[in-house]
Amino acid sequence: MVASVLETSHVFCCPNRVRGALSWSPGPGGLLAFGTSCSVVLYDPQKRAVLTNLNGHTARVNCLQWICKQDGSSSTELVSGGSDNQVIHWEIENNQLLKAIHLQGHEGPVYAVCAVYQRRASDVPLYTLIVSASSDSTVRIWSKKDSEVTCLQTLNFGNGFALALSLCFLPDTDVPILACGDDDCKIHLFVQQDNQFEKVLYLRGHEDWIRGVEWAAFGIKITFAVTLETVLAGHENWVNAVHWQSSFYQDGILQQPMRLLSASMDKTMILWAPDEESGVWLEQVRVGEVGGNTLGFYDCQFNEDGSMIVAHAFHGALHLWKQNSSNPREWIPEIVISGHFDGVQDLMWDPEGEFIITVGTDQTTRLFAPWKRQEQSQVTWHEIARPQIHGYDLKCLAMVNRFQFVSGADEKVLRVFSAPRNFVENFCAITGQSLDHVLCNQESDLPEGATVPALGLSNKAVFQGDITSQPSDEEELLTSTGFEYHQMAFQPSTFTEPPTEDHLLQNTLWPEVQKLYGHGYEIFCVACSNSKTLLASACKAAKKEHAAIILWSTTSWKQVQNLVFHSLTVTQMAFSPNDKFLLAVSRDRTWSLWKRQETISPELEPVFSLFAFTNKVTAVHSRIIWSCDWSPDGKYFFTGSRDKKVVVWGECDSSEDSIEHSIGPCSSVLDVGGAVTAVSICPVLDLSQRYILAVGLECGKICLYTWGKTDQVPERNDWTHCVDTSQSQSHTLAIKKLCWKNYSGKTEQNEAEGAEWLHFASCGEDHTVKIHKVNIRAL
Repeated sequence: MVASVLETSHVFCCPNRVRGALSWSPGPGGLLAFGTSCSVVLYDPQKRAVLTNLNGHTARVNCLQWICKQDGSSSTELVSGGSDNQVIHWEIENNQLLKAIHLQGHEGPVYAVCAVYQRRASDVPLYTLIVSASSDSTVRIWSKKDSEVTCLQTLNFGNGFALALSLCFLPDTDVPILACGDDDCKIHLFVQQDNQFEKVLYLRGHEDWIRGVEWAAFGIKITFAVTLETVLAGHENWVNAVHWQSSFYQDGILQQPMRLLSASMDKTMILWAPDEESGVWLEQVRVGEVGGNTLGFYDCQFNEDGSMIVAHAFHGALHLWKQNSSNPREWIPEIVISGHFDGVQDLMWDPEGEFIITVGTDQTTRLFAPWKRQEQSQVTWHEIARPQIHGYDLKCLAMVNRFQFVSGADEKVLRVFSAPRNFVENFCAITGQSLDHVLCNQESDLPEGATVPALGLSNKAVFQGDITSQPSDEEELLTSTGFEYHQMAFQPSTFTEPPTEDHLLQNTLWPEVQKLYGHGYEIFCVACSNSKTLLASACKAAKKEHAAIILWSTTSWKQVQNLVFHSLTVTQMAFSPNDKFLLAVSRDRTWSLWKRQETISPELEPVFSLFAFTNKVTAVHSRIIWSCDWSPDGKYFFTGSRDKKVVVWGECDSSEDSIEHSIGPCSSVLDVGGAVTAVSICPVLDLSQRYILAVGLECGKICLYTWGKTDQVPERNDWTHCVDTSQSQSHTLAIKKLCWKNYSGKTEQNEAEGAEWLHFASCGEDHTVKIHKVNIRAL
């Protein structure tokens, strides 16, 4: 077995914000499949890990469904539909993709899919019958045998839309019956006769669009479960999904449990079952989410034996509940995967390399860390805090120190956040560290937590004396007039395991300690010096005066200097490892290098002056330069551009005093075959002392190269291509940031993990954050 060079060890994502983007496989050890951006993710709730990504759609995945096997064994095939107008049939083997078949023909986004195995005759192998509904007002019926797919029929709904589909067989026959929930408030029933589906009946009774239909066969009779203003009236808002508990074999007989799950926009999910004595369907259990600015549930699913239920919330989050084995009426929240529900724009490792912070267009900042348990060697990573929930799309991020960061959003202000004591305590408990060791270099007067005031955008610190005990229900009834607004108070919570979504929404905010005003347009990028004393920021710009880089002191938070050179938006900045240089790359296709001047007295703030730059004549890049990074020794810097080129520049000698230099390319031009959106240089050299470079492309692929100077003129054979991410490891949309883990701090941990593995994290427009590990011996 050859040691793999590149492995994806952790993935953070959540389902798309559409109905039907979630399906739990029936059969033992069922996997949860859901659509994230253009990808289908297979997640194992038992191991709490993403097993693989199925990449094939080119636009958002809207719906998917596992195909149930007739003998009750685990499903190995699923179908998905997307906004790219296509349906894909996936075949899985050992949790990895075996083959994918694309079904093309729809002229609009596909919003519902359903599939069953159909036996045409006793000796013929099984066909797969696939039905898909699209916004082109049609329902298409496909038949798949081996790798051949034919479109049997197209049902036209005129001006209407089929919003929900369900396929089943008439009792004790192989005749399929199709139910379509329509926007005309009717359920249309079709039965297959001579390979064609004929409309036989429609069911009237609903007073609004039908969002979900699902068949269940009980012995001889067939019953319907139909949502939206159902006869089971218990929800106070739209019902978005309804599902029967999956059937199972007992003593060779197929059993269909009489349990039904419904999810609604009223933030609750109800488990219904008939009363044993009267047979009347009653609400057995109601679960839901509390707090935060959420809007209810899109979808719900049972696991294979009905002991776990999952809900898919409006902001993409999954909620998982498990039935208490000793008390069946009690359901306990469980830990489940979470992540951004929109593009992830920036990501940073903390200086010690123990957690990552990400920001995204979903207006949140999230913090992911490893959960270390005594009894288990397998470490899983989870979201353990959501320091910032904002009202603007977040763009960029810089760590000032271990428990302080600066973020920039689509606004003119930079905001500085510091960790509260409650976070530090929980971080230590979850990651298995000693609190005293982590707190030894923190100020003593840390606030307990943070809360957002009514109509406010800023997280206000909550101190020990501010925490009020929550009044009991009786006190509240006696004192309240019913009209006042109740402040959503922060309640300190102690976690020894990752918090659930309810806590992440309101109890893990970090207090905002400073706002930095100075830019005239939306903030675009921010960087912090390695000594953590200076912060550089830049905003969107179409003129030279707006494209200035502002330097801030991280002690006084005052402006130190304005660096004016570029004529369009500065896209990324990086301080050299010794902080002598600041590098900036821009949309105007040039870079600028600023050198720090030695000041007379150490109290004075440092002053930077222009040291080197490219112009239209000396530029190598012909398109926007998206990204830049320094070599760990500070001799060279790397730039990556939309023109598919990566170039190394240098050497940069900080000892020379002359004012301006011309620094030229010192490598051959590397053409990576796609627009480059991110570059990052590993802080560790490979075994032959070459620089290791990760390049992120607009198509979502990551390529690893090594580079070493050959001293030939011109340079030749200085680049070595090591490895690309496979289709399942790649992102599906543009990569926004790559970041290698810092190894300077902890040597003992590296030895324990095995020194041959290097880690880097990636994030992209496909809503996903991934942590990869690279085997340095195999490069």
